[in-house]
Amino acid sequence: MIQELDVDGVPTLLAPTGGPMRAGLTFRVGTADETLARSGITHLLEHLALAPLGLADYHVNGATAPVFTTFHMQGSAQDIATFLTSVCANLTDLPTGRLDVEKEILRTEHSSRGTAAVDDIPLWRHGARDFGITSYPEWGLGALTADDLRQWAARWFTRENAVLWIAGKSVPAGLRLALPSGVRQPVPAASSALPQTPAYFVSGSRAVVLDAVVRRRTAASVFAGVLERELYRALRQDGGLSYQTTAGYEPRGDGHATLRALADSLPEKQDAVLGGFVDTLAKLRVGRIEQADLDAVVAKREDFLGTAEVDAARLPSYAFNVLTGERNLTVDEHRAELKAVDVDDVHEVAREALAGALLMVPEGYRADWAGFAAAPTRSAGTVAGTAYREKEGDGELHVGVDGVSWLGHGGPLTVRYAECALMLAWPDGARQLIGDDAISMRIEPTMFDLHPGAIRVIDSQVPAGRQVVMPARDPDRIPQPRAAGGAERREPAKRSWWEIPLMVVSGLAALAIGGANALLTLGMFITETAESDKGWLWGVITVGWLLTVILALPIVLLRRRRR
Repeated sequence: MIQELDVDGVPTLLAPTGGPMRAGLTFRVGTADETLARSGITHLLEHLALAPLGLADYHVNGATAPVFTTFHMQGSAQDIATFLTSVCANLTDLPTGRLDVEKEILRTEHSSRGTAAVDDIPLWRHGARDFGITSYPEWGLGALTADDLRQWAARWFTRENAVLWIAGKSVPAGLRLALPSGVRQPVPAASSALPQTPAYFVSGSRAVVLDAVVRRRTAASVFAGVLERELYRALRQDGGLSYQTTAGYEPRGDGHATLRALADSLPEKQDAVLGGFVDTLAKLRVGRIEQADLDAVVAKREDFLGTAEVDAARLPSYAFNVLTGERNLTVDEHRAELKAVDVDDVHEVAREALAGALLMVPEGYRADWAGFAAAPTRSAGTVAGTAYREKEGDGELHVGVDGVSWLGHGGPLTVRYAECALMLAWPDGARQLIGDDAISMRIEPTMFDLHPGAIRVIDSQVPAGRQVVMPARDPDRIPQPRAAGGAERREPAKRSWWEIPLMVVSGLAALAIGGANALLTLGMFITETAESDKGWLWGVITVGWLLTVILALPIVLLRRRRR
């Protein structure tokens, strides 16, 4: 049974365990509370709080998720007391001397993390804000100051915005949670970048992924289990098309939960996997749900609820519910709700999930044939402003007082200043604007006939708090237009010293012979000449004009070479 206590004003949850003692301090703050221009501030603060603790003999870690941040440890009661007491002390008095070091560590962490098949899904569903921020790099790190971090800690890392959970016999002696007073922070409202659902988008990943938002309830978690069994049977066991077929259910803290399902594939099997995946979804949507699958999922959950460690295992999710204000069920209540779920309940969840679904398909494929609308990759409108032509192609950039629009291949793309989530600014003048709807536009001054004042207009209109200065780029990474006619730039031909003299001599000789030949030709028409002389004179004239052309030829060839 989980006991609810209080330690230094922090709600505390205690449950017995037969294994090693472990504990966690969880706060109601995460990446969804940040802006894109300040992204990374919670993660950086988490690192700063842990950095002075150094190496530990037991498992110590921290984690930053969309709506919570937690510090947890497994070890002895004394070590846990020391760890959590130190974390609170560091949160109250941040060790900002390591600020630059931890920024570099976070950049290294991001560069070595790699990408997962589901990384882009949040931005396609939510845009470049709240729950969509996890899809982007932590661009805000560079500009963050010690004062920024102190203000963030004072607002979010407080007694009222935290929950302590302990798997053990009792609260460790000597544990002190010296946190400032504050208020419990609500979960941010989730935005949407999808004008209609169900929708799909194209990804470079080989996997097919379903993302759905459903009302949080026991039947929805059971549906995730049923879907996983159906995908495994259809795509791995029967079809031999996929190796990994998974489905998961994750509460979001606002009365809803995210449901994700994934099936991987080989490049040559992507078409078959997409078709099999869609067929499985269609089967569940029309209510063809196997009672055996439902029974198997419920039985597995009941087995977990019957284990001796069930209360200790439930502590992190129990703490999450306390932080977000959602109801916690007892073990008996869980069992009762599981037993009450029937095929009709799962069918209802299937319809709800697919009505608001977002499907990720491999590159080169579509899903409109299955009733999924293409997620928008262009803007619905443009802004009026000064037009600047692209140096290559027929594109056009409009810079106005309300925003910026690109009209050309892949467009129109529009980012309005009032709806700009972030602007990246490079010292060479390049700018990248990202709208709240995740529409992104890159402006390279070298590629447009751009007035120098245009960039100043953009800089002055985008709010300063949404601008991030980027490090200088290597000159080789700055794009340059190709030569006229679309040809690549060529080195000019080397010129020899004799070219000019040869052109002069050839010109004079051609002028002399051509002039004499012209006079002789004219004389043939205006004077009387004996018929016996006309034959050889016309032969001389023909040879003269031929010599004139030969002498003029070097001039033409050398001028073309020099040009």
